[in-house]
Amino acid sequence: MTQELTTSARAAARAAAPARAPQPSTGLDDSPRPARPPEPTDAGWWRDAVIYQVYVRSFADSDGDGVGDLRGVRERLPHLARLGVDAVWLTPFYASPQADGGYDVADYRAVDPLFGDLSDADALVRAAHRLGLRVIVDIVPNHTSDRHPWFTAALAAEPGSAARARYHFRPGRGGDGALPPNDWESVFGGPAWTRTENPDGTPGDWYLHLFAPEQPDLNWDCPEVVEEFDSVLRFWLDLGVDGFRIDVAHGMVKAAGLPDIGHKEQAKLIGAQVLPFFDQDGVHEIHRSWRRLLDSYDGDRIGVAEAWAPSAERLALYVRPDELHQAFNFHFLRCPWDAAAMRSVIDESLGATASVGAPTTWVLSNHDVVRHTTRYAEESPEQGLRRARAAALLMLALPGSTYIYQGEELGLPEVVDLPDEVRQDPAFFRSFTEDGQSGQDGFRDGCRVPIPWSGSEAPYGFGPVAGGPSWLPQPDGWAALSVEAQTGDPSSTLELYRSAIALRRRLPGLGDGTMAWLDGPAAPEGVLALSRPGFVCTLNTLGHPVEMPAPGRPVLSSAPAEFEGRSVRIPADCCVWWAI
Repeated sequence: MTQELTTSARAAARAAAPARAPQPSTGLDDSPRPARPPEPTDAGWWRDAVIYQVYVRSFADSDGDGVGDLRGVRERLPHLARLGVDAVWLTPFYASPQADGGYDVADYRAVDPLFGDLSDADALVRAAHRLGLRVIVDIVPNHTSDRHPWFTAALAAEPGSAARARYHFRPGRGGDGALPPNDWESVFGGPAWTRTENPDGTPGDWYLHLFAPEQPDLNWDCPEVVEEFDSVLRFWLDLGVDGFRIDVAHGMVKAAGLPDIGHKEQAKLIGAQVLPFFDQDGVHEIHRSWRRLLDSYDGDRIGVAEAWAPSAERLALYVRPDELHQAFNFHFLRCPWDAAAMRSVIDESLGATASVGAPTTWVLSNHDVVRHTTRYAEESPEQGLRRARAAALLMLALPGSTYIYQGEELGLPEVVDLPDEVRQDPAFFRSFTEDGQSGQDGFRDGCRVPIPWSGSEAPYGFGPVAGGPSWLPQPDGWAALSVEAQTGDPSSTLELYRSAIALRRRLPGLGDGTMAWLDGPAAPEGVLALSRPGFVCTLNTLGHPVEMPAPGRPVLSSAPAEFEGRSVRIPADCCVWWAI
């Protein structure tokens, strides 16, 4: 039945495919035309958009150095157009020492030579727009690199100087100032403070870094910081980008006096409670000012918050009408494979965003978490893939917008056996310190392995030469997961995503709008059944098949389903879409 459903869905997808500009065979165009974003819509394109995250260094390598780059992204844009997404979000490609994968920025207006140059960024934006794709770029406002000119000037300046006012410098505690100013811990593990050295070689003040020591936190009470980021945003908006994903959008304001927390292993509290360095109310005035700036440009430019908040209600504050447009729903990402838990999280999320008139933004994976194909694999990799395919259909059926992390459309698993010597995640080297303070688990490299495009051996088309390098090694056996291998196979995860996204565009009840839960015979125990205008989605979260009345005509299924009369037997860990 899966093959029949998928084949019919592919036919529907072809009929429903959105109009796009003709695709150049290479995706390249060096003509000196200014970039123009797609036309704005009255409802706001972001409210039901499907947005694809590109982790630039792992997407496509155009020059064979083993690291993905902007030209590589540009050459692979037709894949995203064919997938049917509305926009692409690019992780940082700015000038950086790469202490944290580019999230340590030394120059916000320059492209790091590792990824190309400014003309490559400009050409990528223009090429994406010609394919009907909008472009969202990362902005990193909580901290800079320790090699940013501001921070090097601060280290050379005297305590209390204007140069140091841009960051958080404090004298240490204790008689000789040898203790950190407070008990805050780095998200990556260890203290959130590093002591400086005075010009005469004596120990000096401490500076705050909620992440790696190479990422000093900015002081957003300093007017210079506010003015600088207004200028940076305008720089990229003038180049033609359609919005910004705001890194650590919840962390730019710290509680007055920088009070102690009095709790060890503080990383475990992130997203569970308000902390003196995260989710402070003062961040919202910054986001309001950025919304005013975005609204001053044409073309529906948006702001997307990476915000870890302790509740759906607090997360909704980031998307009030005068603030940002989207905020990632990490409560949904963290939800276990359980029907009751999923229903509760979905209800809480929709209720909170509805209270402020905003769409909910759903996400299953990103570059900071274990891929959901592996997270869901409690018993076996096959179970994880079944659940991942089903979860994708559930997510794409929910009201609001969705984000797809590169490679999830291929069903990629987490790479869990990377040798220690190839790892580059700074959290890996700081996760367990001498005093036992732990931060992030330090294994984010596993979801960042370069994705496979074609061929039978590494780097599977990631780079231009067979057998060439990749900055993280790819597993043997990924040839069967490549874009080339899955294209045209109606049972593949890639074709499932293509069909689902096309049907989402075609069926009027999907995207932004309302939904209701079905109960009774339509939703036996362990089954989630949601109704939208002309549409029903059923998800069996159990480890065995479930028989139930067929609610309509099946149009897409994540696994084979069996029909007998008006009944359907939905397999374990399977999601089915129905037209009513």
